[in-house]
Amino acid sequence: MMFKNRQDAGRQLAKALEKYRGQDAVVFPLPRGGVTLGVEVARALSLPLDLIVPRKIGHPGNPEYAICALAEDGELICNSAEADNVDPQWLREQVDSEHREAVRRREHYMRGRPPQPLDGRIAILVDDGIATGLTMQAAIHDIRHRGASRIVVAIPVVPWETFESLKADVDDVVALDAPLLYRGAVGAYYEEFGQVEDAEVLALLDALHPPA
Repeated sequence: MMFKNRQDAGRQLAKALEKYRGQDAVVFPLPRGGVTLGVEVARALSLPLDLIVPRKIGHPGNPEYAICALAEDGELICNSAEADNVDPQWLREQVDSEHREAVRRREHYMRGRPPQPLDGRIAILVDDGIATGLTMQAAIHDIRHRGASRIVVAIPVVPWETFESLKADVDDVVALDAPLLYRGAVGAYYEEFGQVEDAEVLALLDALHPPA
C-alpha cells in the first residue's frame, strides 16, 4: 500500500477511525511526523487534540534505527540486545539530550495550551508509521500513566509482528497496512515523505486550535 503524503494517510486513517466519532476521546499525535495525520483525524472526527512527545534514541552507527525510546516522564524503553552493546556514558548523554528536546517541543508547540485531561477518556495515539515500535511503546507508557480508560493506536503502516504485539498491549490497533514483508522504513510507503519542521507543526496546531 502506498500513500501520497501524510495528509492522504491522515484522511484515510480518519475514515478507519469513524467508530470513535462522538466518543469521549482525545487524539494524541507524536511529533513531528504524526502531527499532520493527527490534525486530519481530529478535524474529521471533531475530537480534541493534545500531544504526546516520546523521543527515539537511534543507534550510534545508524541514527534511524531505534535502540531505545524515552517517555515524557523519563521512563526509558530499550531493545536490550542493542542497548547493552553501546557505551553507557553515550546512552546517558543521549537520554539527557532527548529529554531536553521533549520538554522544548511540548512548550514550543503547545504555546501554553493546557494538557487535555485524560482520566476515564479514550486516547487515540497517531503516528505516520511504525518501524521498531519502541517510540510508540514509550507513548503508550505515558498515556497509560495519565489514566486513559482505553488506548487506541492508529497508524497507516506497521510491520505485521509489531501489529500483533501492539494488539496485546492496547485496547485497539487501527492500521491501514500491516505487511508481513516490511519494506524497512516508514518512508518507503509514501510517495512524498519530507521532513516535518517546527514551523509546519505550529501552523497545523494553530489552525486547529488558534492560540488565545
